[in-house]
Formats: sequence, C-alpha cells, structure tokens
Amino acid sequence: MSAGFLPFTRPSIDEETIAAVDNVLRSGWLTTGPKAKEFEAALSAYCDGRPVRVCNSGTVTMEIALRLAGIGANDEVITTPLSWVATAGVILAVGARPVFVDIDPATRNIDLERIEAAITPKTRAIIPVDLAGLPVDRDRLYAIAEKHRLRVIEDAAQAFGASWQGRKIGAGGDFVSFSFHPNKNITTGEGGALVLPADIDPALCERLRLQGVRRFGEDGMDVEMLGGKANLTDIAAAIGLGQLKRLEEFTTRRRQLARRYFELFDRNLGCGLPLEDFANSNWHMFQILLPPGCNRGNFIAAMKERGIGIGVHYPAMHLFTLYRKLGYKAGDYPQAERVGAATVTLPLFPAMADNDVDRVCTGVIETLTKLRAARP
Repeated sequence: MSAGFLPFTRPSIDEETIAAVDNVLRSGWLTTGPKAKEFEAALSAYCDGRPVRVCNSGTVTMEIALRLAGIGANDEVITTPLSWVATAGVILAVGARPVFVDIDPATRNIDLERIEAAITPKTRAIIPVDLAGLPVDRDRLYAIAEKHRLRVIEDAAQAFGASWQGRKIGAGGDFVSFSFHPNKNITTGEGGALVLPADIDPALCERLRLQGVRRFGEDGMDVEMLGGKANLTDIAAAIGLGQLKRLEEFTTRRRQLARRYFELFDRNLGCGLPLEDFANSNWHMFQILLPPGCNRGNFIAAMKERGIGIGVHYPAMHLFTLYRKLGYKAGDYPQAERVGAATVTLPLFPAMADNDVDRVCTGVIETLTKLRAARP
C-alpha cells in the first residue's frame, strides 16, 4: 500500500481474474451459466464434496436455508445480537421470530452456555455467527442442536477459509451460508453460497433461487412453489473462481498481519484485543474494544484525519428500532451491548504491507493519547 488513505478493507483482484471477466463479457452469456456451474463445482470440492449452490448474496442463502428447513410463522430461531442485521432479518423474512442469546465476551460469538435456556417448544433452529472469522465451537453447538432436534444454519459469512479443529468450515455440519461481499476474504463483487445437508434436494434450492421454476424436456416448465430472484451471474462467478485460487495465499497473509498487530499493539492503552486464535480463525477482521470513556465517533474521525479507515462491526442489533418493536430493550444482552458500543475494526486485508500495521498501531496510540488528554 502507499502512504495515502488506508481503508479498513480492500479486495485484491488480479489481472488473470480481470481477463476472465472480460472473456465472460465477450462470450455473450452473462447471467447464470457455465461459469456459475464451474464455481459451484469448485466450491463443492473445497467443501469435501458437499453440494453447493451459489446465489447473489449471503443474505438470501440464509433465507433459502430457513425455507428449505420448513421454518416459518410461529417458529423461533435462536441467534446472536452481535452480527450484521441480515442474520436476524432473514428470520423475520420467513415469518419467524428471532430469539437473541448474549455473547461470550472472550470469543464475542454466541454464548453456547446460554442457548439451552432460550429454547422453547417453538424453537426450530439456531443461527450461529463466526464473528470476524473466529468459528463458534462446532462440537458444542451441534451437541446442543442434536439434543433438542434443531436445525443449524451456520452464518459463516465471515468464515470462508476458517476451520474448526482442522476441518474447513463448510466441510461438515448442517446448512452453511457464505458471503462473497467485497469486504469478505474472497469476493464475487456481490454474492454468496449455500452448502446443503444430505437430506435436502439441491433442486429445491435451485427453484427457490429462481422463481420456483422447474424445467423438463426441451420445452417443459412448471412452477410448484414461490421462489425469488437470487441467481449469481457468470460475471460474478468468474471473479469468484479467480479469488478461490488465491484463498490460501489470502488467509496466510491475513494471519501474518494479525500476528504483527499482536506483536506491536500497546497493551497499556486499555483496549480489548480479540482472541489470539491462529489455528481456526481466518482473520476476516481485526477488532479491538476501545477503552472505557473513549468516544468512538471522535476516535474514528481522528483516525480518518490520519488517513486510516476504521470500521464498526457491529452495533448490538436488538437495540435497533425494528427489534425494540418486538419487545427487546437496552439491558437485555449486556455483553453484546458493551462490545457493540466499543468495538472498532482496524485495517486488515492481504495487500497491506507490514508497515501499514505499524502505521495503524502508531495512529491508535497517538489518537487515544490525544483523546484522553482532551477529556474534561
């Protein structure tokens, strides 16, 4: 990177991928076609042969998973309040109710110790989130799900390239949803993928993905269910194929940068650092908690003045108006509220140089020192 503005993330698109997109544009076939099928096959191979279907977002993949699991009106789905709003939004979209469970302050993921207390006769599924690329404990998660006969829709939007106990996220489990948004570890521009369990017919996923249409013979067509418009274009798939080839390279570099953050970060600042996990996490984000009393907006503005972009991922979603209308209120999930109010995402992406990390760490020290001195 140059000495100019350093964003908190930036995708790395190589010339080979740009040429592949050019070839698609020249082919005359732009929507879902051979490249999308090739991308699905490559993702299936990555997920140890499990069926994978690609869609135009990681949000719709979770909604389709809920529909495939038969979840709808009067059902409850347990999830975390500390995630992007899509995680709970898809539950509302199918007519079910999100039931939040507070987070574990160490991992910042859903607190598995609290899940069983939230299960009711209406509970049908759990949607765990691998925040910042750190996987939820899959062994404990699935033990709870099996005990209570619940489906699991893994919101692994941030976990592509991560693993649990040596097994890639996506290679096992129930439904697994990935996102390929531009801020994710690999991108398709916009897009997502759903890894399907053995009891689900991939053809049903395809129908929900594209208007409910079923084709047969040379000219036969029928619609037996209501579907959406969620197919991925071949343009996007060409980008994804190029990105997938570089996944190991990207993950290795992210881990190197995260290690440098831990090496250089001043522990005397009073910030909360993420769990130092290099066996499982893909280091999708490097998030710190600002010290008590620090105004986050002032910190972000001051870092921006230094040419450093800072992200916020995520406010506790039960405090948004939509969820307050459902009866949620401040104080319901104190750990998520505390972390959600203090978290900031520091720059971390493969094209960063080591001295970019140095620059960020210096910026954090000087900014927090200045803000502390300015307090009344």
